[in-house]
Amino acid sequence: MEIKNTDVWGFEHAFRGMRNPLNSWRKSDSVSNNGNFEIGKNDLNLAQNLIKSGSEHSKFMRMIHVSADIDMPRYWWSEEDTYHFNTKNSCSTMHKLLNNSNPITKDMFVTCKEDEDIMDFIVRRLETLRRDYNSTTSSEEQTQLLIRAKRLLPEGFLQMRTLDTNYAELRNEYFQRRNHRLKEEWVDTFCSWIESLPYAKELITLEK
Repeated sequence: MEIKNTDVWGFEHAFRGMRNPLNSWRKSDSVSNNGNFEIGKNDLNLAQNLIKSGSEHSKFMRMIHVSADIDMPRYWWSEEDTYHFNTKNSCSTMHKLLNNSNPITKDMFVTCKEDEDIMDFIVRRLETLRRDYNSTTSSEEQTQLLIRAKRLLPEGFLQMRTLDTNYAELRNEYFQRRNHRLKEEWVDTFCSWIESLPYAKELITLEK
């Protein structure tokens, strides 16, 4: 499980737009130097007041964009999908699972030590299906093999998706998941990544 290729942008226009409702641009004290945005004291004070007032008042947070490549198990993605306003582009299960020349190995899954014997069997079975898939030219046979593989595939199968989201969504996720029982996935990986983002402490993880 890992998160890489993180890109964050939109601070400048988000903070400019934050002051639109009261036409208070003259009070802005943030500066942008060579692409690095530095939030001023006045702007930070206003931003934090708006955040504490609720999501309807802190719309500027939706304008700070984040993209990253996230490699997580399928069961994690099914939970993350509840935050449906974000956009994701995923690796194809078919191409990663059967339609490739690399063997299927256990490091492609998140597993528990107590279930290693079962996982060893499933991985061997999936690898057999992969070899059968690549040894036939019959599209009908390939379709049936793919169906069998997908029905056998454990939820611990790692899948990489490129996530496009924003600070408002990440703030919502952070406070809902920072004490989640899936500690390794949500707390140690995803929430820790959120905490590493620019101005996360001041904007995303700010307590109400």
